[in-house]
Amino acid sequence: MPGDALKDLADYIAEEMEDYIDGVEFTKDELVVNAHREAIVKVLHFLRDDKECKCQVLMDVAGVDYPERKMRFDVVYNLLSLKQNHRIRVKVKTDEATPVPSVTGIFSAAGWFEREVWDMYGVMFDGHTDLRRILTDYGFDGHPQRKDFPLTGYVELRYDEELKRVVYEPVQLVQDFRVFDNVSPWEGMTNIQLPGDEKGTVPAHGWQKAKVKI
Repeated sequence: MPGDALKDLADYIAEEMEDYIDGVEFTKDELVVNAHREAIVKVLHFLRDDKECKCQVLMDVAGVDYPERKMRFDVVYNLLSLKQNHRIRVKVKTDEATPVPSVTGIFSAAGWFEREVWDMYGVMFDGHTDLRRILTDYGFDGHPQRKDFPLTGYVELRYDEELKRVVYEPVQLVQDFRVFDNVSPWEGMTNIQLPGDEKGTVPAHGWQKAKVKI
């Protein structure tokens, strides 16, 4: 259970930010603030500067994909207060077309974090001055952390000896189905027939004849 100090902080934030959040909650004893997307700059500014909060460290910004929702993405800001010794998680919701205001003016570290969320999920950040890919290649197609992104991707690359450069090509699965030989590789257990080991044979000198001294 969260401590009394954290509960009091939650009530304080809910009262002070009433017009800018949908409420506060506790998830696994961690304080979560559900902010309005368009008010995220004001909410984070308050959490950073207010004397009761003092969350002056932005630990990271993450994305979460819920494709069954109309607003399918959560953008999650994890804050830390070294002075007050507490953590606060802030969440906003958005979709594929609606940008989230950039918070780089409040936390400079958000620059790379927002680029990563854009790269992995395709969430736009309004006001970010350098929103481009950071983990994938600049010519990468799609956003690989989306739930509907295919495991194989859309393209593959290779080095072309004739062109003397890397080229992109549609993914080609050279083997659609793999054949597995389920014979157990553990020689010491071949006296026991396990499911899938029907082709195994019992060795002439079974393991039961071996004696181990401890």
